[in-house]
Amino acid sequence: MTMSKLTPPTVRKTIVIKLGGSTLSHLTDEFFLNFKAMQNQYNIIITHGGGPAINEALANQRVHSHTIDGVRVTSKQAINVIQNTLIGQVNPSLVHALTKAGIAAVGLNGFDNQLVNANFLDEELYGFVGEVTQVNTAFLNQLLAVDFVPVIACIGAYEGQAMNINGDTMASEIALAIGAESLLLVTDVDGIRINKVYQQEATEKKINEWIATGDIYGGMIPKVQGALQCLQAGIPSVHIVGANLTGTKIKGE
Repeated sequence: MTMSKLTPPTVRKTIVIKLGGSTLSHLTDEFFLNFKAMQNQYNIIITHGGGPAINEALANQRVHSHTIDGVRVTSKQAINVIQNTLIGQVNPSLVHALTKAGIAAVGLNGFDNQLVNANFLDEELYGFVGEVTQVNTAFLNQLLAVDFVPVIACIGAYEGQAMNINGDTMASEIALAIGAESLLLVTDVDGIRINKVYQQEATEKKINEWIATGDIYGGMIPKVQGALQCLQAGIPSVHIVGANLTGTKIKGE
């Protein structure tokens, strides 16, 4: 009896999905169905923000906060509120929703096994806002290898200090570090909208023009900038999508 050659296992590619804070309480059955369909082909990592929950917590504790170009200026008081809200409230709630939908999810933040190390982005301007310096990709790969979905709150760690990291920046950095096949930035709109029309595709040239004319503004700026950085670094596909996981594909020139 002859033995046929064994076919080597196919290495599953990875998709990073970033859920905006405003979308977390509106995840539909369609989202979970599409998510499970993706799991049949890809490993998936989720990162998430929590803007509305953070805004409410800051207001309740009378802690002032404002943004500059979509980045939340974060005082010492604010980072304590943000850390407690994201890790203690938003992350467990999202993990529960995923688990209830039959998805094996595990909640994480930058402190867990040194998952995301960070430094000050610009302490004088932004306070306790971090830029990612290192991602523990070995730890993520261990979780993915046993079919867990890492669900990462956007908190980095700097010498034991929590750092607030912009959600789109966190997603971009993790996608780059893990060598993701695709990055999906899920927001409360179905992609980039120009003159009330959603765009199926967008290029770097068009995006820069739309920023200059003010058609892209506020929180959408770091989204598109993060998308462009990922493209330039070699991530094949970056999309800004709605809760149905379809929207605008950002592509090279």
